[in-house]
Amino acid sequence: GIVFRHYSLPASERRALFNRVRATAPRRRHLLLLAGPDWQARAWGADGSHGRMRGRGLHSAPVHCLREIRAAERPGAAFLFLSPLHATRSHPGAEPLGPKRFAELARKTRLPVIALGGMDMEKARALPVLGAYGWAGIDAWAQSPGRQKRKAVPT
Repeated sequence: GIVFRHYSLPASERRALFNRVRATAPRRRHLLLLAGPDWQARAWGADGSHGRMRGRGLHSAPVHCLREIRAAERPGAAFLFLSPLHATRSHPGAEPLGPKRFAELARKTRLPVIALGGMDMEKARALPVLGAYGWAGIDAWAQSPGRQKRKAVPT
């Protein structure tokens, strides 16, 4: 699936890019969640929303600690993005949870937990023993010069 964020874009560019992604997602059998309020996700035709706010329909939430896990469970999140498991460029200076703390937190909820933060194919192999349902990334999917594209392996 795809969590569409792109907050830095001007509103009209963000919407245009979202529409292009929305046209492609079903063909690739991807769910498309819009980061933002539920009403906006519905208005834009997303499959659901992503964020800390309460909403109707399919909803995922970002969490970093037990307090945030409990807060996400109350409004009925369908799954959680727990981060950062490892150091990550998208949140420089953020203290990573590390495998032990990640596993402790993942086991304190009944919701599926998606690992986020410094993830790649190699690190994903360790996730089943940490209690993760799967993983997500930004740099892991970006193509850079000299980097070979590799197919993801679900955990």
